[in-house]
Amino acid sequence: MPALLRSVSAVAVICLGLAFTVPGAPARAASAGTLHLIVEPEAGMAPIDQLFRSAQRRVDLEIYELADPVVESILAADATRGVRVRVLLDKAGVEAENATAFAWLGAHGVAVRWAPSRFDVDHEKAAVIDDSTALVMTMNLTARYYATTRDVVVDDTEPADVAAIETTFDDDWGTGAAFLAPGGDDLLWSPGSEQAIIGLIDSARIAIDVENEEMGDARVTDALVGAAHRGVRVLVVMTEDPAWRRALDSLAAAGVEVRTYPDTPTALYIHAKIVAVDPGHAGARAFVGSENFSVASLLYNRELGIVTSRPAIVGALARLVVADAAGAEVWK
Repeated sequence: MPALLRSVSAVAVICLGLAFTVPGAPARAASAGTLHLIVEPEAGMAPIDQLFRSAQRRVDLEIYELADPVVESILAADATRGVRVRVLLDKAGVEAENATAFAWLGAHGVAVRWAPSRFDVDHEKAAVIDDSTALVMTMNLTARYYATTRDVVVDDTEPADVAAIETTFDDDWGTGAAFLAPGGDDLLWSPGSEQAIIGLIDSARIAIDVENEEMGDARVTDALVGAAHRGVRVLVVMTEDPAWRRALDSLAAAGVEVRTYPDTPTALYIHAKIVAVDPGHAGARAFVGSENFSVASLLYNRELGIVTSRPAIVGALARLVVADAAGAEVWK
């Protein structure tokens, strides 16, 4: 792990009051909800497992990939003590990976279904517990990846966000009819999140700090190049993959600081999806969620993220990216 992660891990779980703004949406008054930022792998699974264990009435989980016997056992135990547990798993992209969990949960009292086919894939990673707490995650619940993967989880108790995520889950669970997912106070849904991500990048005046697993959407790459050309400091941290070489070369040529980790079993794997804009300055905002920078993810998949203008969380995400950059190699 990079040495600078020590400063991040000390605040791996951050509690904040909510006052967030989705790009293009009107400003909203602060609500009574809170938001916790859980940084993985430093925080470990204990905070997430405990939230699932705490359920009294119901748990709804919509997740791209599930292969964690501990989480599965907790969900089954919840169901055994009378909690209504529903799980939606992706079939289009990772049916084979999800087949074991699908069968096991169904055999242990958990209601489980395949996600609707109207999406290319259901890449969302979210849960609602007791209609009061939502988890919006960059991570899959796949145990073999936990120890070496950079991910972020948002524990959100903002009532409008929780209600919007639950409403969308109910639609995905039921008819799956096309509808506009509610935005809550600060949610960013796909299909159709590309322009909001680009708008966030285009709003930068001073700095942009980025982590993502993919760099396959040319419009996002162009927006980052454009930001660098207008004098914005742009930092991009990723795990190396030949598929993104051309995009990373273009970013580096434009003056973007690109840093990568090797794709090896022992290196930190960048799976988080983060954009922090102008941390520490007026208008600072940040995105975190399930959306990769790919055409499929931004335009066609079911995805969920949050955009926040809360300075403390924007700063925490930016510091995380900078700390990860310190342990990565300069792109050549």
